[in-house]
Amino acid sequence: METASFHLDMWDSDMVESVRHKLGELTDLHGLKRIFKDARKDKGQDDFLGNVVLRLKDLHCWDDQWYQLEPRTETYPNRGQCHLQFLLTHKKRATTSSRTQPSYTVHRHLLQQLVSYEILQHQAGSIAWDGELSRHASTVLYLHATQKDLSDFHQVMAQWLAYSKLYQSLEFNSSCLLHQITSIEYQWVQERLRPEQKEELAESFQSLLTYGVSLIRRYRIIFPLSVPRSTERLQSLLRVLVQMCKMKAFHELCTLSPDLPQMVSTALKSGTTEWFHMKKQHLKPMVKSMEENGKALSRLLLEVIGDLQQCQKIWNKFFINTLKLNLFSIAYLELESLVAEHVQEQLREVGSSMSKPTAESLFQLYMNLQELYQMKGFLPKRDGPLALSNFHQWFKEAVPQWLQKAYTIALERAQRAVQMDQLMPFGEHNKHSTSTVDLSTCYAQIVKTWQQLNWPDPEEAFMIMVKLVEDMCKIALMYCRLIKERAEALSLNEQNEGEAANRLCIVVNNIKQLRLLILKLPSQLDWGQLEQRTGAVIDHQQIQHTLHNQLDSTVSCLDHEVRDVVQALATKLEKGIARHIQQLSSSNDTREPEDSIIPLMKFLESELQYLNEHLVQENFKSLLTLLWHHTLALLSAAAEQQIPSAQCYKKLHCALKSLELCFHAEGCGLPLETLHTAAFLSLEAHLALCSATSRKLIQKYFSNRIQQQLDTSSEKYGAVTIKALYRPSEQKLRVEVLNAVNLIPLDSNGLSDPFVQLTLEPRHEFPEVVARTTQCKRNELHPLFDEAFDFLIPPEKCRQEGACLLLTVFDYDTLGANDLEGEAFFPLCHLPGLDTDEDQADAGRVPQTRLPLTHPKPTGDEILRLLESRKGDKEAQAFVKLRKQRAKQSKEME
Repeated sequence: METASFHLDMWDSDMVESVRHKLGELTDLHGLKRIFKDARKDKGQDDFLGNVVLRLKDLHCWDDQWYQLEPRTETYPNRGQCHLQFLLTHKKRATTSSRTQPSYTVHRHLLQQLVSYEILQHQAGSIAWDGELSRHASTVLYLHATQKDLSDFHQVMAQWLAYSKLYQSLEFNSSCLLHQITSIEYQWVQERLRPEQKEELAESFQSLLTYGVSLIRRYRIIFPLSVPRSTERLQSLLRVLVQMCKMKAFHELCTLSPDLPQMVSTALKSGTTEWFHMKKQHLKPMVKSMEENGKALSRLLLEVIGDLQQCQKIWNKFFINTLKLNLFSIAYLELESLVAEHVQEQLREVGSSMSKPTAESLFQLYMNLQELYQMKGFLPKRDGPLALSNFHQWFKEAVPQWLQKAYTIALERAQRAVQMDQLMPFGEHNKHSTSTVDLSTCYAQIVKTWQQLNWPDPEEAFMIMVKLVEDMCKIALMYCRLIKERAEALSLNEQNEGEAANRLCIVVNNIKQLRLLILKLPSQLDWGQLEQRTGAVIDHQQIQHTLHNQLDSTVSCLDHEVRDVVQALATKLEKGIARHIQQLSSSNDTREPEDSIIPLMKFLESELQYLNEHLVQENFKSLLTLLWHHTLALLSAAAEQQIPSAQCYKKLHCALKSLELCFHAEGCGLPLETLHTAAFLSLEAHLALCSATSRKLIQKYFSNRIQQQLDTSSEKYGAVTIKALYRPSEQKLRVEVLNAVNLIPLDSNGLSDPFVQLTLEPRHEFPEVVARTTQCKRNELHPLFDEAFDFLIPPEKCRQEGACLLLTVFDYDTLGANDLEGEAFFPLCHLPGLDTDEDQADAGRVPQTRLPLTHPKPTGDEILRLLESRKGDKEAQAFVKLRKQRAKQSKEME
């Protein structure tokens, strides 16, 4: 059969004709040529047209098609085509089986043999059979069906009976059955079966249905996800069963049409129960103890959760799409009830006397039960509680031991972390040491414990939260104590002060980092949600008092620890700053102040740069604040101890301004509002005065008196009225003294003899301008002077600090010194006409100025004391002498 072939030659038959007959058909010369050619051939020889050669194994049992004729030579390659029909039959048409059994039964048996062979062949090669027979098997079946005159319907029915029976014993894809189901359904109305055939077909339906439902009941074992294409196989089986139950043949032949969804639902429930008991038995511990039982329960719960996840994510959609059955709901309700019953049975054996190992082994079981219970969210809406609704109450006795274990683990880990900490930054851009990482992990684990508990009862959840916060606060305070002790131990034999300071920097950074961890707890532990849950049973004030106050107290303790360590760092620097300031204030060098403070600034730059690199920004600013207050105190003390030397005060003032810039650091250090304290402003003003020249002080003195004049509204010593005008073109100041009013009586007769003295102050700005006086008005308290005076002064002099017109009203005495009625200060910078380019044409429009008279304070002021202390300065001494004379005549009280 492999080498045999079918050979066909096609010839053109050649009949013998007479020459006379051929000549009668002659029409042209070509025809005559043909006659001569034929005359040379043998009489009766046929012409070859072409041949066809086919291998028998390539032929089908029935074939009908055109084949190309092949030539013997290449002279005439195109030989045309021939149409052939093949029908392969067997000579022995009758066998023992065909004589004793119906033809379709023999056909079915033959088909079963061929299908079994195909399946076994594919299994041997580890290849899944797709339901297609080989070409040889198809040929044999076709020949048999043709010989027995089997109809298409009987062939399909035979295929169904064979395939459905084999499916129950051999493994292959059930999708092969869908074609037979469709064909039977299509041809059912066209064919009629004998009673035995109907009975056989009905039995095949019932048999496959029962077998298919049994497979679905054990789908976890029959269709494991670890085996490729398991989901396709189960989906195909469901489709086959659904389509089979919809067939007209099924409904007509099967008297009791089953409810397929109900059958499958019942099978799934029983299969789930069987699977659970099988897993429970398989995971049963070898050693009978509560610890081992707890571990076995946890492993069983993991198996259940994994199975339900597969149901929900993979299998459920197939059952919903084909049977409208929610597999997850069926499995969850069944398993949830079985788990609840089994766990309660095991926990009843524990009783109230629960050991520590037992409690610890139950924590994983609790979390697994919680995960199983939370899967109820995938269920459709249903009424009534679940068996696991209050499962947390089963573990109430174990909760205190769980919390204690979490605290113990965190505490021991924090202690080990401090013991191993070398107080060195653990990263290039990090300013904390390794123990903060471990501490953060400890807190994260406690937070995770709270989240894992997820205790449903709000009041009990609040008590759990209080315990956790209390434990974390204890750990924080313990850490502060241990990390400080660790720094002291490492620095005990350390000669390098820089390393000791560096460790203190790490300590304060670590505590600050711990403070941040503590402040994050309300959000990490979700206090807001807890307050909402407990709102109906616990008062808000109680939550505030219990949780927030406890946290605030711990944060305050941490802040105190930070301040202590920062103060220790500041103390180390304060000694160096004090030493440099002492050297600065006691040196008698004549260098410029900017050069004198260089050692102090270099020292601070070096130390602060080091601390800035090793401290986090918040801690560094706290340190700067402490240093700033201490530095101000040192400078104030140095200023009070100084001998009256403007040069020394200049150095201190320059140091203060440089330190202000240093601590501000162009906005990167302390803000200006922090630097400009009352102590700073007072010291700055004092040093500015002390470091000023005598003339600058005199100018400052008159500026102060001008301001006092502007602030004075009382006329208890009277007032003087003037008109003043400046003419820029002439650089001339014209002053008209109009009158004085309400003067105090200084003579025994109750009156006075007043006159006004006019001077331009300060004298060093107007050295060539002599004092001018008005006429004396006898026995007057309201004199009318109406006198004018001209002063030649440049405009820039009028704009100098403290430049003013001093109007002093005296009471003339013949025998002794004139008595002081009062003095008034008119600022030259306010002169009308000073800021205009043109002279005012009408002097009459110049407004009158009424100046209240004042008396100097008899105690003097700071500027006069500074000037008086400069014994070698004649100008200062002369000014002080004049002002003292005025102060002696003052009527102001002490």
